[in-house]
Amino acid sequence: MSGTWLTTRAWLLMLPLLAVMIAVIGWPLADTVGLSFTDAKLVGTPGNFVGIDNYVKMVSGNNFQRTLLTTAWFAIVSVAAEMVVGVLAALLLNQEFRGRTTLRALMILPWALPTVVNATLWRLIYNPEYGALNAALTQIGLIDTYRSWLGEPGSALTALIVADCWKNFPLVALIALAALQAVPRDVTAAALVDGAGPFSRFRFVILPHIAGPLMVALVLRTIEAFKVFDIIWVMTRGGPANSTRTLSILVYQEAFSFQRAGSGASLALIVTLLVSVLAATYASLVRKAAGSAA
Repeated sequence: MSGTWLTTRAWLLMLPLLAVMIAVIGWPLADTVGLSFTDAKLVGTPGNFVGIDNYVKMVSGNNFQRTLLTTAWFAIVSVAAEMVVGVLAALLLNQEFRGRTTLRALMILPWALPTVVNATLWRLIYNPEYGALNAALTQIGLIDTYRSWLGEPGSALTALIVADCWKNFPLVALIALAALQAVPRDVTAAALVDGAGPFSRFRFVILPHIAGPLMVALVLRTIEAFKVFDIIWVMTRGGPANSTRTLSILVYQEAFSFQRAGSGASLALIVTLLVSVLAATYASLVRKAAGSAA
C-alpha cells in the first residue's frame, strides 16, 4: 500500500472530526474576530466598523494593564505554591507507612470537588462573622478581632491563591507521585550508601527523573491559572475594588455586564493570543527538556 494512499485515507478518517472542529471552534472564532472590529453592543444593532480601535483602547487602558498584572501575579504565585506543595506531598506519599493508601485517596478529594463547591467552602472559611479561619487565629492569639479576608484589597488575592492552591495541588502531587514510582530504587539506594543526604538525593538523583512530568504539570497549571475565572467569580466577583479581577473576569464584564460586545470580543482575542503564546513557549521548553533527556 503506497504512502500517498495511506495519507489520503488518514485525512478521510479525520474529516468528521475536522468538520466538527470547524463548526464548533472555527466559525465562532471567525465570528468573534469580525465582531472585534466593530462597536457592536450585546443587544441592538450589529455596530459599525471601527478597525483596530477596540484593540488599542483595551491594551492602552489602565484597567487592562492592572488586570494583566493581577492575573500574572495570581498565576505565578499560585502555580509556584502548587508545585512546591505538590512535590512535597508526593515525596511523603511515596514513603511506606501505615495508612498510605487512605491518605492518597483523601488527597484527591480537593481536586475532585467541583470548583464552585470548593469556592463556596472557602468563602465559609473566610467568612468575617463565623469563619473557621478567624476562629482558629483568634483562639491561638494571632489576631485580636475577626477580619474580612475577602473584603480587604490587601488580603483578598492572597486568600484566593490559598484556595486555588488547595484545590489544584493534588494534580501536581499525582503527576509527581507517578514519576517517583519510576525512579530506580537501586539508584537512590546507592546514593544513600554513598552518604548523600535527603536534599542531595532529591537534587541530584530524584529531580532529574521527575523533571519531565513536572514540566507537564507546570504547563497545565500555568495555562489554567492564567485564564482562571470560576473560583474568583464565586468568591469575590473580582472585588473588592477590582483587586482580584483577572483577564477572564474583565472579558466577562466588558461583554456581558457593560454589554460592549465589540470591545469584549477584542479583549477575548487578546487573552487568547496571550495564552497561545504562553502555551507555545512552554511546549518549546518541554520539547527541549525531552530532547536533552534523550
